[in-house]
Amino acid sequence: MASGVGEASAAGGGKVACAAWIRRRDEKAGAALVFAAHGRAGAAGAPPAVEVLGFDSKECALSPEPLARAVLGDGGAGDAPRAIAVHPAGDELVCATANGCRLFKLIFEELTVRIIPKDAPPLESVGPQKCVAFSTDGAKFAIGGENGHLRIFHWPSMNVLLDEPKAHKSFRDMDISLDSEYLVSTSTDGSARIWKIDEGAPLVNLTRSSDEKIECCRFSRDGMKPFLFCTVAKGSKVVTVVWNISDWKRIGYKRLLGKPISTLSVSMDGKYLALGSNDGDFCAVDVKKMEVSHWSKKVHLGSPITSIEFCPTARIVISTSHQWGAELTKLNVPADWKEWQIWLVLLALFLASGILFYTFYEHSDSFWNFPMGRHQPAKPWSVLKDSPPVPEDQTPW
Repeated sequence: MASGVGEASAAGGGKVACAAWIRRRDEKAGAALVFAAHGRAGAAGAPPAVEVLGFDSKECALSPEPLARAVLGDGGAGDAPRAIAVHPAGDELVCATANGCRLFKLIFEELTVRIIPKDAPPLESVGPQKCVAFSTDGAKFAIGGENGHLRIFHWPSMNVLLDEPKAHKSFRDMDISLDSEYLVSTSTDGSARIWKIDEGAPLVNLTRSSDEKIECCRFSRDGMKPFLFCTVAKGSKVVTVVWNISDWKRIGYKRLLGKPISTLSVSMDGKYLALGSNDGDFCAVDVKKMEVSHWSKKVHLGSPITSIEFCPTARIVISTSHQWGAELTKLNVPADWKEWQIWLVLLALFLASGILFYTFYEHSDSFWNFPMGRHQPAKPWSVLKDSPPVPEDQTPW
């Protein structure tokens, strides 16, 4: 099931160019609140803007009107949004434009949401950025430019951890590992590199044959044995390859979508991958089985999917394309076990084991059902034929 949310908003503006989820912790309710962030292109009479919208997971829908909106500029081509990265705490977001990056503070009050621009000189004049990403712990922030320049900052101090002007010819994709130790980046020329973040230096180039192009990349997120997933194109064929990050060697591959891949994403719990195609289809893949669990065709009919992001609290994704804007899709995958269901199963197992033990006790002739003490009948013996019984030694040896 898909629902369109990419049309021009009532507040004015063009198509949604990029999108991301915002997860906030509600201290009063003790639960997570989820919102969506849109980077909306400009249109006649309306400059480009960043918007925050409410989200209803049951209806798989966003609020028809934005809860908050911040203008990105005067409508020039250099102000058009290209990518959004939201801090894991949900209190800041960075929007990449053709001129550089804009930082915004998100303030969530009881009934309102506010977006406040913040000064961030190291980010504002860096030129067009293809990739922007926060680490899972929120302590690192990385940007990869169309000119191949890689910058990694410590957050929120913005101290530079790595500044490499010639990291690539031009960035294709980028991701940070779950433990924030590594960064993987791919180039439009098909190469891929691993970077050691704390050391601020390249670690290794991923191996490939001369006719292979490594395109999209994502680290695993399940917290178990860490892997790196990359889509690799060889002519018209595309496969998803898995690398072991302990030695950076390939350990397997599988052809999943069966067509050229435009984007790759991984769910927050690491259970699913999403692959978007150049013709607007996408699929969700069960990581444990490496099998397709969900297909969505013609979601962005005839237009490359530029991004896919998994909702942090539901099996719903938000995808974007230049032609169709943003779309919400509810994944047709098996439902996840909830915490109360797990406890209920454990309680049922405990009660069942108690009932089985009681039944065994009542109907068994074993030692555990043998009479004890003065109620124990004596075994008859004859004074002529048998000797009196000898007491048994009660020690275990």
